[in-house]
Amino acid sequence: MRQTWRWFGPKDLVSVDDMRQAGVEGVVSALHHVPTGTVWSPEEIAERQRVVGLMADGAPSGLAWEVVESLPVSEDIKKQKGDWKAHIAAWKESLTNLSRAGIEIVCYNFMPVLDWTRTDLAYRLPSGATCMRFDVVDFAAFDIHILKRPGAAESFPADVVEDAARRFAGMDDDCRRQLAGNVVFGLPGAAESFTLEDVRAHLAEYAAISEESLRGHLVDFLAEVAPLAEKLGVRICCHPDDPPFPLLGLPRVMSTEAHYRHVMDAVDIAASGITLCTGSLGARLDNDLPGMMRRLGDRVHFLHLRNVLCETPQFGGSFHEAGHLEGGTDMVAMIDAILAEERRRKAAGRADCNIPMRPDHGQDILDDLKRQAQPGYPAIGRLKGLAELRGIMTALEHPAVRGAGQ
Repeated sequence: MRQTWRWFGPKDLVSVDDMRQAGVEGVVSALHHVPTGTVWSPEEIAERQRVVGLMADGAPSGLAWEVVESLPVSEDIKKQKGDWKAHIAAWKESLTNLSRAGIEIVCYNFMPVLDWTRTDLAYRLPSGATCMRFDVVDFAAFDIHILKRPGAAESFPADVVEDAARRFAGMDDDCRRQLAGNVVFGLPGAAESFTLEDVRAHLAEYAAISEESLRGHLVDFLAEVAPLAEKLGVRICCHPDDPPFPLLGLPRVMSTEAHYRHVMDAVDIAASGITLCTGSLGARLDNDLPGMMRRLGDRVHFLHLRNVLCETPQFGGSFHEAGHLEGGTDMVAMIDAILAEERRRKAAGRADCNIPMRPDHGQDILDDLKRQAQPGYPAIGRLKGLAELRGIMTALEHPAVRGAGQ
C-alpha cells in the first residue's frame, strides 16, 4: 500500500512539514475553496502542487499531490435539476486538467445534501482523548425538534423518539445551536456552509427522489464521466455513504456491497471503481469488509483505513471513531486481504498494484487537543493510526510470517 495523508491546503493546522515528519509517501488534497460546479483550472491545480512540494523553510518536501479527495459532485447533478448538465461538463473539464497535471486518482461521493454526519465533533473518551461520534438520540432530537422535518419521528424507534424528546428538553439554546452546527458541518474545508433553511430546501427537493432514482442519477453521471476517465488514464472512485444508513429521509445508494456491485455492473468500466472506507462501511454490522476487499478488490482504487465502535446492535444506532486497531473491523484481516489483492495485481502486470491508503480520521490525543485541527484529522492521532497500520503491513509481509495473505 502507498501511504498517503489528507491535507486541506495552506490553512490546514497540520502542515506539510508535519506530513513529511510522519513519513508519508504522498498527499491527498482538494481545492476546497473552488465552488462546487466550477472548473478546477490548471493554474489552481499547479498552485496546490507547488505548495505541497515545499516545506516551511522553502526546502523541497519530496511529496506530491497524488490523490484528489474530493472533486465534488453538485446537488444539481445528484438531483438532475438546474445546471446539472453544465456541472457535469465542468467536472469532466476538471478531470482533464487534473490528468494533464499528472494526477491519476480522483475520489468523489454521491451522498445527498451532507457529505458526512456526526452529532459530536469532540466526544471525550475515558482516556481523555476526543473523537467524532454519532449519537442516534441526539440526531433524533435534531431531526424532530430542531430541524422539525415533517414525519421525522416516524424514522426512529419509539424509545429513541421518547429519549430524544427528553434530551431536547434538557438542552439550553447553546447546546441546541452546537448540535445543529455539528450535524450540518459536512466536509471540513468545503466551500459550502449549510444553514438549517438550506437543509430544509434540499430535503424538499429530494422528497420526490427515491433510492432507485438517485442510483439512476449516479449511473447516468458515471456513463458520462467514466469513459473520459478511461481515456485519460484516471481512476475515479466513489466514497461510501457516511454513515451507511438513511438519514433525514434521504436515499442512500453507496452503503453496501450490493450497492457497489449494482453500479459497477451498470457502468462496467475499469477506471470507475471504489474508495473502500472501512470506517464508513464499518458503521453497518452487516458489512463484511475483508470479504468486500476480496470480492470487489479488482475495482478498489483508494483505501481509507479507520475503525468505528458500534455502541448498539440495532441498525442505524450510535457509534464513535475508535482507534485504528479497535472497533468492529478486524484490521489485520482487512490488510491481509488488501496485500493479497496487491500481489494479484503485481502478478497480472497491473501498473496500479500499490493501492494508495490513508489513515483516515484519528482521535485527538496529546498536543492534538491544543492544536484543534480539522475535526477527525489530528496530527498525532493519525500518526498513531498510521504507525499501527504500518506495523500490521510489515508483519504480514515479513518472510517469517508463513502464508501471509495466501
